Amino acid sequence: MQQQSYYGLIFIAILAVISYSIVMLPWIAMTGLSALVIAILLGIAVGNFWHHPSSWSPGIQFAAKRLLRTAIILYGFRINFQQIASVGLQALILDVVVVGSTLILGYYIGKKILKLDAELALLISTGAAICGAAAVLAVEDILKSEPYKATIAIATVVLFGTLSMFLYPLLQHLDMFDFSNYQFGIFSGASIHEVAQALVAGTNISSETGKIAVIVKMIRVLLLVPILFIFAIFFKQLSNQSKSKSKLIIPWFAIGFVLVIGFNSFHLLPIRIVNTINQFDIILLTMAMAAIGVETKLKKIRQVGLKPFYLASILFAWLLSSVYFLVKTIYVT
Repeated sequence: MQQQSYYGLIFIAILAVISYSIVMLPWIAMTGLSALVIAILLGIAVGNFWHHPSSWSPGIQFAAKRLLRTAIILYGFRINFQQIASVGLQALILDVVVVGSTLILGYYIGKKILKLDAELALLISTGAAICGAAAVLAVEDILKSEPYKATIAIATVVLFGTLSMFLYPLLQHLDMFDFSNYQFGIFSGASIHEVAQALVAGTNISSETGKIAVIVKMIRVLLLVPILFIFAIFFKQLSNQSKSKSKLIIPWFAIGFVLVIGFNSFHLLPIRIVNTINQFDIILLTMAMAAIGVETKLKKIRQVGLKPFYLASILFAWLLSSVYFLVKTIYVT
């Protein structure tokens, strides 16, 4: 990058720092909103009401693309294969069924019934099915879609993921789910959008329930890897059918993600260093979110209307009902 381009990267870093400062405010912290959400909202506000110098654009795009891929790779330090094995084959099968059915249902309803374009339908479905904003950003990098589509998808994740985070523990405390603590941990991990949201919902019942929720949720995160390859092949075939030249995009960062998980499974690094890496990873993700927000234009979001939220609400209901049924069927107390 040229010297002027670095100003764009510094600009994004400043937005990330401001986002962290906002999250530390007590009344913001009470809402459970993360720095990632604040960053994209702040980026949208700044990007739409202040025009940055065009020479900054390469630095901003570097944050939205290169830093994002690095962050996805480092995300693997949050998972190891021992954690996955601890919840057994049942949890893996449950997550595969939930992720697969949610993606298929979301794509069909979004594209065929609501008439959304394929990219937006897939981004919304991926955010609900796998791991929220991180999944949306990873898939957005594969699809090469316009930034506003990722912003819309992330907005649905924030809305319905936050609703799940508060609603599910309440229903459990009111005995409306009739789950054991273990069942509720499985349910939360298999149905709630973001890792942090699943953790909050689970720990609202007990610390052990929170751990189970995170492990099951991390299996969904791991499923992001094959999904990225499937999407890359799928959109390559679509481009061939439309007679437009497009090479197959191999998501190398997804391979890096799996390699990091494998490395992390050997426990070669002290926990202190792993925690530092995870903190650094959140900083990179926050910068990527801020950059995507800056590149998002509100005019395009308004043109799409409420249909994305209709799709997200349907997927929310699907996750709630289908995962409830599967947990009750598979995990009999």
